[in-house]
Amino acid sequence: MIRIGSRGSALALWQAEHVKAHLGTLGHTAEIRVITTTGDRVLDRRLEAVGGKGAFLKEIEEALLAEEVDLAVHSLKDVPTQLPDGLRLAAFLERADPRDALLSASGRGLAELPDGARVGTTSLRRRAQIRAFRPGLVLADLRGNVDTRIRRLREGQYEAVILALAGLTRLGRREEVTEVLEADVLLPAPGQGAIALECRSGDERIESAVAPLDHAPTARAVAAERSFLSALGGGCNVPLGAYAQVGADGLRLRALVARPDGSEVLRGEGQGKDPEALGRSVAKDLLSRGAGDLLRR
Repeated sequence: MIRIGSRGSALALWQAEHVKAHLGTLGHTAEIRVITTTGDRVLDRRLEAVGGKGAFLKEIEEALLAEEVDLAVHSLKDVPTQLPDGLRLAAFLERADPRDALLSASGRGLAELPDGARVGTTSLRRRAQIRAFRPGLVLADLRGNVDTRIRRLREGQYEAVILALAGLTRLGRREEVTEVLEADVLLPAPGQGAIALECRSGDERIESAVAPLDHAPTARAVAAERSFLSALGGGCNVPLGAYAQVGADGLRLRALVARPDGSEVLRGEGQGKDPEALGRSVAKDLLSRGAGDLLRR
């Protein structure tokens, strides 16, 4: 029996069930154990105030280390580059579309929303890029699961909200998307759209079980993105984006670092065959052009 630890949101459970089904086709029996995390409990404060995106992992990783569960299923964009001692990422499932999506009550796209329109998103990455692209919009905090965010849009609390396209697709809500936002408008977060499997280091039984689920092109792409993130300090709580694509000649990595108010956005790009080296190279380029100052501010 493989005990899978998961958050209790609809999207987290979809991902856990997806992994459970894959393991079943490989002949493994699995069960899902729901674990409530700090990020799920504390909804009245900004995410940075309760530990950043790592707040969605802490209790699950503690359960892994305590051997209460054997495998954790995460949205990779929520996973910091520095893992607790004794844990490792063992596999990455094939990535879904990593782009962001706009849902608007009026059916207007991001460029057509009127100045003063209230747009819901708490992500620093999204806020900085939207402010750079549409400085006349009003950005308002929006936390909660996918259902909660869309309900608040339908209730009229926002003129539009921005969510990850992958999550909407997985939950069968792709048809509600008004506009898929291209990467040159809204660069995705490192690892966005990818599902990561975490286990205890040296747990050969689990590592062997999940090895067939690892998608090599996805693993290479997210390795470049996370190498970039690590070279900038490894934090998830700054306005930055990174998106790597696998091509015939290797990897192409696009990245950015921005001021939270969108008044300055530094963009970089590189190509290479070694994911980690590529991520470090693009980070070094941005740091040489002032990214360190932006991050410190």
